[in-house]
Amino acid sequence: MNWLELHIDTVHDGLETVETMLSAMDIDGLVIDDETEFQDFLENNHQYWDYVDEDLEKTMQGKSRVTFYLPADETGFAKMAEVRIALQKLKEEHDDCGTLLMTMEQMQDADWENNWKQYYKPMKIGNRLIVIPQWETADAGDRVPLILEPGLTFGTGSHATTRLCLTALEKAIHGGETVADLGCGSGILSIAALKLGAASAVAVDIDDKCPDVAYANAAMNSISRDQYTVRVGDIITDKALQAEIGGGYDVVLANIVSDVIIALAPRVRSLLKPDGLFLCSGIIDDRAEEVADKLKEAGLEILETQSADGWFAYTCK
Repeated sequence: MNWLELHIDTVHDGLETVETMLSAMDIDGLVIDDETEFQDFLENNHQYWDYVDEDLEKTMQGKSRVTFYLPADETGFAKMAEVRIALQKLKEEHDDCGTLLMTMEQMQDADWENNWKQYYKPMKIGNRLIVIPQWETADAGDRVPLILEPGLTFGTGSHATTRLCLTALEKAIHGGETVADLGCGSGILSIAALKLGAASAVAVDIDDKCPDVAYANAAMNSISRDQYTVRVGDIITDKALQAEIGGGYDVVLANIVSDVIIALAPRVRSLLKPDGLFLCSGIIDDRAEEVADKLKEAGLEILETQSADGWFAYTCK
């Protein structure tokens, strides 16, 4: 089925007026883009990010937009005409709603969820791995295939931080290791460890979507729950989770952000075996030195430093 994707540009103060107008016309399922909410989100979630793409900030600057969908048929076009008439009336009655410009795009049913998939292709990483999207096929050759459906979580292998961690991981796994993956996202790192020969892995994330996604990815790679455990919670503050996860791991992974790695650093020793390795990534370049200092203060020795595209990763013991 074809759909019309329609956008109405307004300002923050005009959002409620536009939403009320559309609701009165039985148009629901609205998508709201609002610069004010975007800036509030950034301000109140510093612990989850170190870097915001400049293009994204420019895109959101001064932007308040309502997006809605109509079927691309006679009924949909008739409804669109009604909206145009209502917008004209709104312009006459309100001078605080911005341009109220309406634009349109046409899209296929499949576009809603699947358009992004065209940009995600099989990727060779390091010397031993090849990451293959679940919907693609590829000849792995002598590489270890890692099949992945990222779902709505972070971790496709395409970002530099994940590539750096996977490259370090393949050097650390020789067979039979126990692994803890902190901030697991899609499960890509811990599943890769198991595919490379680790004996077992425990994965943790604060996002409650992650267990379903990570377990599904594990199943696609023929990994059972006997080998793989995924839990939800904050490993830094949740005492019950800390007790369940325990310690004595050969490899601990943390592909997160600098603030979380810094907070985690004093606990790493208790998670590792005496000769275990801590692999951390997700460190933006202008905080790399700060993170390195905190790791050393926590008694960790940095064995290897990797960097790519402005991001850093450390292998420590």
